[in-house]
Amino acid sequence: MSRALWSQSFNHSSVQPTVVINTRPLERAAPLTEHLQAAGLSVVDIPMLALQPRAVSATDLGLMRRWLAGDYKALVIVSPTAAASGLAVWQALTEELQVSDKHELSTKNLLSVSKAPSHLIAVGAATAAVLQAPNLQIDCQIRQPIVANNEGMLAMPEIEQLQAGDKLLIWRGLGGRRLLVDTLQARGVHIDSIAWYERTLPIDASTNYQQWHQQFLLQNLDRSQPLKPIVIISSGTAFEHWSSVVEEAQTDATFALNYPSFLTLSDFNYIVLGERLAAMVAAEQLDYREVVDLSPTTIVAAIRQDAL
Repeated sequence: MSRALWSQSFNHSSVQPTVVINTRPLERAAPLTEHLQAAGLSVVDIPMLALQPRAVSATDLGLMRRWLAGDYKALVIVSPTAAASGLAVWQALTEELQVSDKHELSTKNLLSVSKAPSHLIAVGAATAAVLQAPNLQIDCQIRQPIVANNEGMLAMPEIEQLQAGDKLLIWRGLGGRRLLVDTLQARGVHIDSIAWYERTLPIDASTNYQQWHQQFLLQNLDRSQPLKPIVIISSGTAFEHWSSVVEEAQTDATFALNYPSFLTLSDFNYIVLGERLAAMVAAEQLDYREVVDLSPTTIVAAIRQDAL
């Protein structure tokens, strides 16, 4: 990574604020965008992921019933979306059991369960907040890793102590990183997972990018070396989508006719989450900074590293 390219972003900060492109899904973008704007950065939201719910299958319901029966040592919940989806099914199954046992249902809108059947591990504060909502009645401490990623989870006592033959359930989205799963399976731990949603390319991603692209080029006509925008990338899927959108703008005939100059992937600096994603970006010979989490303070510190 070239540190000089990052320094350039701040040498002219008094003239033009650094442009940061937030590619997080709309459901998760606002806190980061607001924090970056408060820090004096010019932020553009161009989501590269849309979270689409998946139909709940009979297999998913079977795994949930096994978890409720106490078959798993722990439940790992990787995102707020996974937490909300899993909680809805948890509540429905608990009420179903109560009806079959001829018990009265609990107060409406309260999760009708007093104690979780295993450890609950939330990856990140936003995920934990969903599980700790005031209208829930979960008698269980929500545990979080010190660092909100797979490496942080592997260091947790609840995960570190899992042995061959133990079972772990994961609530997640389709795809995603496999470090936790691969490490535990190599140890002989049985892993089951429920993918409550999938990540797709938003239908307006290309349009939003090209509109911003045109505006950026017009604003920098008089600059021989415009400041490099910084792109926040949170997953391999988001980077693949970003790459396709940027490359599509280069091959769009109408766009090329009106704007013979265009930005390529190398005309951006990148902030990327974790080693696996850093390796993907490095393989494309792009300038990047790796972060261990996506908290707003971590992102600002990465952007301003050369300015300290």
